[in-house]
Amino acid sequence: MNEYEVNCVNKPNRNSPHEHITHIGHTANNWRLTREEAIKRIDNKEAVFYTIDKTTGKHVYIGVYREQGRAPFLRTHADGKWNDNLLAQVECGANCKVIA
Repeated sequence: MNEYEVNCVNKPNRNSPHEHITHIGHTANNWRLTREEAIKRIDNKEAVFYTIDKTTGKHVYIGVYREQGRAPFLRTHADGKWNDNLLAQVECGANCKVIA
């Protein structure tokens, strides 16, 4: 299974705590995936995505978080807990092309 570092995200409104991430990507490698495609790849065990914790340098893995009555979404999981490290990533720019 391939592992991919994620260092950028897109949201419809960057400052809204209520809107989900729509894309994850990597600025230097110029790629991004839709949330749905990333969830599919994680669920099918085709890929693993992670961010780098800036304070520890450790990989923080991205998982699919599911709540009853809500669409699944992406969240980081570290030390046995779901957290919001993914939201701390910079915005994916126009140079990051959507891949399928």
